[in-house]
Formats: sequence, C-alpha cells, structure tokens
Amino acid sequence: MARLPLAVVTGGAGFIGSHTVDALIAAGYRVCVLDDFRTGKRANLAQHAGSDKLEIVMCDVSHGIFAALAPVTAQHGPVERIVHLAAQVSVVASVANPLVDMAVNYGGTLHVLEYARAHGVKKVAFASSAAVYGDVATLPVAEETPTQPVSPYGIDKLASEYALDYYASVHGVATTALRFFNVYGPRQDPSSPYSGVISIFADRAKAGRPLTIFGDGLQTRDFVYVGDVVRAIVAAVSDGNSRLVANVGTGNEITVLELARTVVDLCGGKSTIDHAPARSGEILKSRARVDRLRDQLGVVAETKLVDGLRATLA
Repeated sequence: MARLPLAVVTGGAGFIGSHTVDALIAAGYRVCVLDDFRTGKRANLAQHAGSDKLEIVMCDVSHGIFAALAPVTAQHGPVERIVHLAAQVSVVASVANPLVDMAVNYGGTLHVLEYARAHGVKKVAFASSAAVYGDVATLPVAEETPTQPVSPYGIDKLASEYALDYYASVHGVATTALRFFNVYGPRQDPSSPYSGVISIFADRAKAGRPLTIFGDGLQTRDFVYVGDVVRAIVAAVSDGNSRLVANVGTGNEITVLELARTVVDLCGGKSTIDHAPARSGEILKSRARVDRLRDQLGVVAETKLVDGLRATLA
C-alpha cells in the first residue's frame, strides 16, 4: 500500500490548527501535529482518536523540530509539506513581553524553515497576519500596501515573512505567507486571553453577561470564518506557488460595536454593552483586498458573518 504524503501542522491542536488537520486528513494526507499545548487542546483533535492518519508530538517549535520529527519520518517517510501556525497570538501579550514574542514567533519560524531547507520539504505555508500593515489610511488593504506594524506581534510576523522570502530565494524552499485578518469560528477558546473578540462576545452573550468593548467600538475588522481560512491554507500548502503573499479575509468590514450588537441579538438580547479604555498596539481600521486570494489560490470566503456567528454560537 502506498504511503500517504506526510504534512506537519505546527500548532495543530489549536483553533485554526485543528480545523486544518481535519481538512488535510480529508484531502488525503497523513498529518503530524507539533504542539506544546500551552494554548492548544487535545480535545480539538479527539475526532481523530485511534486514526492511523494522525501523529501528535508534544514540541515547542521555538526550540527546534528536528528531534521531534525524526521518529515520525523514520516510520512514515519524509515530510512533504508544513503548515506553520504555532505562535504567540496576542497583540496585548506581545506589547507586554516583546522578547518572548520574538523568540516564539520569529524564532519558531526560523526553526521550521531550517528544517524545510535541510530535508527538502516541498512547501511551507505560514500564518502571517494583517498586523503587519499597522494603521492604514486607505481601505481595502492590498498586499502592496506599505507595512508599518504597530506591535511586536506585527513586527515578528513581518520578520517571519522576510525569512520565508530569504529561504525561498536563496535555498529554494517554496513558501506562501497568508496574512490572516480576524479569524473566528468553532473551537476558539473564549476563556483564553489570546482568544478573538467574537468567541469572547459569544461566550458572554450566551450567559447574558455584559460585553466589554475597548475604546468607542468604531474600530473596524474584517472577520473571516475559520472554514474559509482553512481552504486557503490547504490550497497554499498543496500548490506549486512560491514567494506568494496573500491576504485571507472577506473584503468586508464591520465595527466592533455593530458586531457586539449582532451577537447580543442572536443570543436573545439580554446582555448590555460596556466600554473600557482603548488598548495600545491595536489598529483602528481593517478590511482586506482579496483579489490575490481568489486569483492565485482560487479561494473566495463564502461564509456570511451572521451564518458564521450562528455556527460559532452553536
């Protein structure tokens, strides 16, 4: 029986990572998850319990991945593709502790790329972020928009993109960087300080508790459903593109205040909406231009916000 192609997902027990694992297995890959479980959860992968198509290895990617993958490749053959999602994902935490943020996010990316170079990995798809743009004057934000990150998190993601481009141009490692806008959906942990605003709002509104908005709530975001994001990831890691950078969003924006009101309405309208001081390092306006996602990867975000919110609430 022919071996299945082996794909590695760093951070594969996390919110986006676990959905990516589901999709890669469905697409015919054997998957190895590397996760240190600081924020990832084994429960996110429980649907694959007993499957011979999934290996789970506890590993802090920022300390290297060679040793963690050696026994897996000895048994199943070489790694063909890597989806690099493992990261410290909180902008607020990056402002509070930029040294840790740099070590985990930029350092982890270098370890992944060095492994890909040494072992001839066919493709690396990297989870970058809209945070690389910073505050922009003109929307929608195109990939050509000058990058001016306003947080250590955004700086680390941009530095990682430069590293991807270096490894592609100098060492021939095929890479794609996907600049995620605001991803939401099932399995996003509302109790985590790293969680997105939608999962936090949903958790509080279902319980009838107040929703807190930082600032006036007029800041806008492009919220993209995790299922659409995963389709972009699978397309990126499976294709032959290299040195591609693409936004992953919907091309639409909504204010955080309007979002809060929508979530409250979907949950029966019992929660109040409170305001707290704005947080440093957060951008004011965000909306993706998504032509490249469509034209180069063949992916269009199809999930309407209200439908995605219902799925998340369920």
